[in-house]
Amino acid sequence: MKKALMFVFGCFVSLAAMCQTATVTVTNTEKVQRQEVVEVDLQQICKALNCKSDARFVVKNALNQEVSYQISYDGKMLIDASVRPCGEAVFTVTLGNPARMKTFVYGAHHPERVDDIAWENDRTAYRLYGPALQASGERAFGNDVWTKNTPDLEVDKRYKVEHAAAGKIKELKAQGKEKEAFELEVATTYHFDHGYGLDCYKVGPSLGCGTPAILLDGEIVFPYCYKEYKILDNGPLRFTVDLTYNPTTIGKTKDVVEHRILSLDKGSNFNKMIVWYEGMKKPFEVCAGIVIHAEDVESAVAGNGFVQYADPTDNPTKQNFQIYTAAVFPDNAVKTKVLKAAKVENGIAGHVIGYKTMQPKERFTYYFGSAWSKFDVRNQNEWQCRINTFMDEINMPLQVKVD
Repeated sequence: MKKALMFVFGCFVSLAAMCQTATVTVTNTEKVQRQEVVEVDLQQICKALNCKSDARFVVKNALNQEVSYQISYDGKMLIDASVRPCGEAVFTVTLGNPARMKTFVYGAHHPERVDDIAWENDRTAYRLYGPALQASGERAFGNDVWTKNTPDLEVDKRYKVEHAAAGKIKELKAQGKEKEAFELEVATTYHFDHGYGLDCYKVGPSLGCGTPAILLDGEIVFPYCYKEYKILDNGPLRFTVDLTYNPTTIGKTKDVVEHRILSLDKGSNFNKMIVWYEGMKKPFEVCAGIVIHAEDVESAVAGNGFVQYADPTDNPTKQNFQIYTAAVFPDNAVKTKVLKAAKVENGIAGHVIGYKTMQPKERFTYYFGSAWSKFDVRNQNEWQCRINTFMDEINMPLQVKVD
């Protein structure tokens, strides 16, 4: 009888725990619609549900529909929230097994393509270069942009299709079948648009899209490829990667090591970048910015708290579209300017940058991103509106409360 009572009591306690509910209220104080991934303190959720941080949860909206969530590496519950102007969105969180979630954000290391790290969300895609590329001697420093016009995950497929065809193309060329080789390359390369986007952004020895760098006597000290990486978050709502770079000499300071934490959320045109430098002894200048290509030196904008550019792509007259790029700086100490190259090399006419004086051990946080004229931003004026909206969202974040 005693054992039976203990069993019944145990079941009652378990049932009571499952019935406990945490309420998450997301408040929008602005007079505009908001749609973004919000961060909820996981400790508050666990306190309300009397559970450990490794528990599994079910998150539902006000219509009692289950919604996707993600637990981030730094102890946040991420929820994709849509909130009306001056309104509230209420979510309930209970313990339980969630339904299978759709992945909107994903990234991976690609050793088959000289150690690229490529990542994407439902709007756009990016890649940065790794040790194998640096060992080859190719000079490519900045972040690359891959356009998309689909919310589906496409990057892995692009790599696989092109890599699978590479051997056959080489074989056809060796047989003198140039026409067949060319046709297969056109059909499989991610440098052509097959209806869902392509890679047509030129990086080379530049900052590309939003890469950080140290300024020494007014000149950019370009970082090379990462040395080590660790993927911290990988969907369904956020991708985060931790990057460490090789020791380098900055002026007279040796063994300076750059560190970056880079993340991208569902639905956003903008990545978040946190960068710091180990080994710097005195204050120094740091910058982040966007490459300006020789085909268009007029559309670069150095604004108050942001820089942006309408990139002409690697073949402006035949592509006939633009890639919009930007970096956004919440830090009021950041100034912006156009930094022209002494001479045009590799098609690079300069950069438009944000820059500031940084203290040793300080962390520099900013955002960088892109859009495509064949997808969600049709022209540079719309891109400026998107930047303005994003800056407003940073300055007036959605308010999150747990009960």
